[in-house]
Amino acid sequence: MHNGDNAPLILVDGSSYLFRAFHGLPPLTNSKGQDTGAIYGVINMLKSLVKEYSPSHVAVVFDAKGKTFRDDIFPEYKANRPPMPVELSSQIAPLHEIVEAMGFTLVIEPKVEADDVIGTIAKKASEQGQHCIISTGDKDMAQLVNEHVTLINTMTRTTLDVAGVEEKFGVAPDLIIDFLALKGDKVDNIPGVPSVGDKSAVAMLNGIGGIHEIYNNLEKITALSFRGSKSMAAKMEEHKEQALLSYKLATIVTDLNLTLTKDDFLLKTPDKAKLKKLFAEFEFKKWLAEVSDNTESYFAEDSKDDATGDTLDDVHDFKKGDYQTVLTSEAFDDLVSILSAEELIAVDTETTSLNYMQAELVGFCFAIPSGKAWYVPVAHDYPDAPEQLERNYVLDRVKPLLESNTPKKVGQHIKYDQNVLANYGVSINGIANDTMLASYVLNSTATRHDMDSLALKYLGHKCISFEEVAGKGAKQLTFNQVPLEVASDYAAEDAEVTLALHDKLTSLLIAQDNLIDVLKEIELPVSNILAKMEQTGVLIDSQKLNQQSQDLATEILRLEKQVHELSGESFNLGSTKQLQRILFEKMSLPVIKKTPKGAPSTSEEVLQELSNDYELPALIMQYRGLSKLKNTYTDKLPLMIDPKSGRVHTSYHQAVAATGRLSSSDPNLQNIPIRSAEGRQIRTAFVPRPGYKIVAADYSQIELRIMAHLSKDAGLLDAFKRGEDIHKATAAEIFNVPASDVTPDQRRSAKAINFGLIYGMSAFGLSRQLNIPRSDAQSYMNVYFERYPGVKKYMESTRVDAKETGYVSTVFGRRLYLPDINASNGARRAGAERAAINAPMQGTAADIIKIAMINVAQWIDSLPNEDEVYMIMQVHDELVFEIKESMVEPHTAKVVTLMETAVELSVPLIVEAGVGSNWDEAH
Repeated sequence: MHNGDNAPLILVDGSSYLFRAFHGLPPLTNSKGQDTGAIYGVINMLKSLVKEYSPSHVAVVFDAKGKTFRDDIFPEYKANRPPMPVELSSQIAPLHEIVEAMGFTLVIEPKVEADDVIGTIAKKASEQGQHCIISTGDKDMAQLVNEHVTLINTMTRTTLDVAGVEEKFGVAPDLIIDFLALKGDKVDNIPGVPSVGDKSAVAMLNGIGGIHEIYNNLEKITALSFRGSKSMAAKMEEHKEQALLSYKLATIVTDLNLTLTKDDFLLKTPDKAKLKKLFAEFEFKKWLAEVSDNTESYFAEDSKDDATGDTLDDVHDFKKGDYQTVLTSEAFDDLVSILSAEELIAVDTETTSLNYMQAELVGFCFAIPSGKAWYVPVAHDYPDAPEQLERNYVLDRVKPLLESNTPKKVGQHIKYDQNVLANYGVSINGIANDTMLASYVLNSTATRHDMDSLALKYLGHKCISFEEVAGKGAKQLTFNQVPLEVASDYAAEDAEVTLALHDKLTSLLIAQDNLIDVLKEIELPVSNILAKMEQTGVLIDSQKLNQQSQDLATEILRLEKQVHELSGESFNLGSTKQLQRILFEKMSLPVIKKTPKGAPSTSEEVLQELSNDYELPALIMQYRGLSKLKNTYTDKLPLMIDPKSGRVHTSYHQAVAATGRLSSSDPNLQNIPIRSAEGRQIRTAFVPRPGYKIVAADYSQIELRIMAHLSKDAGLLDAFKRGEDIHKATAAEIFNVPASDVTPDQRRSAKAINFGLIYGMSAFGLSRQLNIPRSDAQSYMNVYFERYPGVKKYMESTRVDAKETGYVSTVFGRRLYLPDINASNGARRAGAERAAINAPMQGTAADIIKIAMINVAQWIDSLPNEDEVYMIMQVHDELVFEIKESMVEPHTAKVVTLMETAVELSVPLIVEAGVGSNWDEAH
């Protein structure tokens, strides 16, 4: 803490934080739909700043409206930036009002940028020997750093002094302007010198001097050892005028005629009456409570208020003095005795890798509810590392504790720890909670669900970050190389934070209807099943994939040649700029959509629309699709085969998709195409172990069935109960013909409507999908709603309920919060309304297949021979198994029965199962 005369003068770059808060944080609105996220982000940062530095003098500086002198000398300055969206501009005036009411001095100077105001004040303070801290996220400010001036980024909690600037940029602060002038700045549209990047700029500046010295000594460039140095002098000469203009644009003005003195920046007493009114208007509940109760904790850092109503009503007291490093067998025996006597403990592992198949155990972390935490290192092997307990000794002693159902265990993403320990023959039983999943069930969209984010949000505590103990980037250490004196605090804190999060999140979940049941009865059991599936892995035929890669390469070359012939020239199909030139300049194709920077878009959606009328976009789409398959799957999958198991082990993610659906990575199994022949070819490489068959069991039209259940529409319910082809039945209703007379085109249109409505598709979207006039699409939808009025009523009531509560629910009580449901921006609000319609169906489908997985896994565990059935994949609404050939028929029938009876809806659930010698055959 700093106080009195020694306290630094703090200059806050308000505009930098305003943009970063708006673009970097999830959108936040109050109940009236007013955007509040940027206000929240900046105010929280200011409160954090005051808490950390206890300053006596603070200036919060914002850009003024209108153009600056830089626009006068270079009209293209910052031209890359799109106009400020109304969602942000609407927050600026109230933010200024709150900043002043908090007691800060607000500074806004016309015709100059906030940087120039800060630069002038900092220079004056520096000349007087005053320690000055500039709080900003803007790298340009590094030019102001000197022995008296330090930069801090309060959002990322990083600091830059003179040495820090040199380490980050490769040059001293007095060369930062030259650095920016040479390499340019895309964000501010400072042109720089073409072909000059970070390395060449650093080489020239450190080898010759600043930009003016470089232009006086261009002949010295060729002697410097960087790529392209031989031709760089000519490029520098050619673009001299541009480089000198860039230097002028990048220079922060430090001699403005400001009448402000340090006394003007004295931090004043907050105007609590005004703050009370403003915090009530913008619905910052915690902050409102602080100013209403006349507490002195007004500047304490807070976590975000949101629709869950969770506020930091208590702050956990973390006592690092209670952390112990266990290095002797006596201390370890005492620890095992202590843990064994507890009802609940936190468990965590420290390892060498995020890849659970390759990770080696480096240490165990444990904590108990009293606040005590321990780190048991077993494999720190840096030079002069203290002697530690032998890994196998610790594993042998801890195995009975972990495999017993008591004490109960709590972890953060404990599935990872289960997988790592499985490689050592150790299981974790008696899992009472996973704090990652608890946060996800409480509110899947409120925050990221990693420990650092959860600790800040729910406990008001900043964890020691991995980067703080292991470093960053290429120099980052693996945990076994981290010195024990820092590793122990980091590891033990992990365990203590996990227990504190368990307490906090459990109480929040219990306060919400059904949510604790979603966690305990669905997510936690599924996590155990996924751990087993991940350990089992999938068998891949690498030879088949290698052949597919060769075939794809041939076809990709053929398509490339065809594209070049059709366009009349060779060009790089992977270059967006070159593709834009060919399609929209040379070929004069219509511009369907533009990028935020105003260039014609070449997105998948645009190419799809153009391909209805033009051959070239269709070929480019084929090229892109095949290239993606080759790069993502046929080339990579063989490299992912684990050398120990001979199988590929994906990672399933429970806390990513907002609706409750599982996703997967390394490899992503959810995105292997099934509609294209090439995608199905990839699936042929997923094969069973010898003596087994692949069985794929897939829920049929599950989201449509859930729509029938939720909407209670009599027509839909009746069609499903009679086992009709639902698309044919819908077509018969819409086109007013007998079902037997429905044409394939009519069925296709009905299918597009059935599925489109689930995703909130408009008549415009339907018209594009079916390539029909919008009026016809609207007519189809009108008839649909006439025939199925329950669906329309359900959709309307769901929108209304979502606007009132801020969330929608699945059949089983899972919630999806919709922060944009009352947004002032029409596009964001419409997106939230579409999500409100779809999320209950997609979320319910996700819950159903998870419940089915739990039932199927229990049945597999009950089999006399555990090797008869392996559940190996979950992809969308499908479960994939390896089943012993002799048991395929009865076991497939059992799987189908268990899936169809997983839950009881108003319509029957239908599961289609297939058997094959590979995954594709099983469809």
